[in-house]
Amino acid sequence: MAPITFLEAIRQAMFEEMAADPSVVLIGEDVGVYGGAFKTSEGLLEKFGWERVIDTPISESAIIGAACGMSYLGLRPIAEMQFIDFIACCFNQLTNFVAKGHYLWNAPAPIVVRGPSGGGVHGGPFHSANPEMYFLHTPGMKIVYPSTPSDAKGLLKASIRDNNPVLFFEHKFLYRRIKEEIPAGDYTVPLGKAVVRREGKHLTILSYAAMMHTSLEAAEALAKEGIEAEVIDLRTLMPLDEETILQSIRKTNKCLVVHEDTKTGGISGEIAAILFEKAFHDLDGPVLRVASLDTPVPYAPTLEEAFLPNAQKIFAAARDLAKF
Repeated sequence: MAPITFLEAIRQAMFEEMAADPSVVLIGEDVGVYGGAFKTSEGLLEKFGWERVIDTPISESAIIGAACGMSYLGLRPIAEMQFIDFIACCFNQLTNFVAKGHYLWNAPAPIVVRGPSGGGVHGGPFHSANPEMYFLHTPGMKIVYPSTPSDAKGLLKASIRDNNPVLFFEHKFLYRRIKEEIPAGDYTVPLGKAVVRREGKHLTILSYAAMMHTSLEAAEALAKEGIEAEVIDLRTLMPLDEETILQSIRKTNKCLVVHEDTKTGGISGEIAAILFEKAFHDLDGPVLRVASLDTPVPYAPTLEEAFLPNAQKIFAAARDLAKF
């Protein structure tokens, strides 16, 4: 099978799930006639028609409100945010209604909210967000953030089939930059399960999304200096695969967490707390973090480059950690 892009993997997942299950619908801004702002839904309107591929006004709160009603009536809506930054407009519906309703009285809420996230494309402060941690604190919500085309497809299919509300983040830097051969036929990737991308013995690097590839780049540079870093792709932030994380730390005894989200309040702080509680005696050094600066994402390319983590920053932090 020929390699496909991350973007095409998303499109295939939606196409296949809509073809297999007539209750799956897509709703969002420009998802129909235009085929999506990034063309992730191109061809779906022609195949499935207006009743299942629904263009909406520019109102994220209306999109989520409609999707919630659809889910209570037996449909499985995929709600697209044209840019994930604007998920903030429907924060109340997601946290106070969708997630709590599902959690408190077990009402099925098979809603997938997906959209392009992340920086590195000079989109500026309103089109480059990584808002995953705003929702990690919400019981009843699952949060997925893949890094490869095969995972993007398998995780999105699993998310659509899940009865929980799922936030599905798609790093736009990866949309057309990476290609990969994906498994043939119908497959899913389980939610809540991390994967080891690179075996190592001297320290563990935990990451996800675009920073997974940056971490692997840094690990290759570290290997040239005799430092073998184990690199783990978290893939799902809620539920978090603590077992895989703890197994790796018991082997390497050191941990570096890398993410594009800002450092303060990022997933790295939660992981550090888990390690202090459950693996303190296995640690031979501090849990270090490489993350973005605590500012909005700059628009200027040079400032954005300084704002974001990169392979050099990861390399330097990992090399210092390895000395402990």
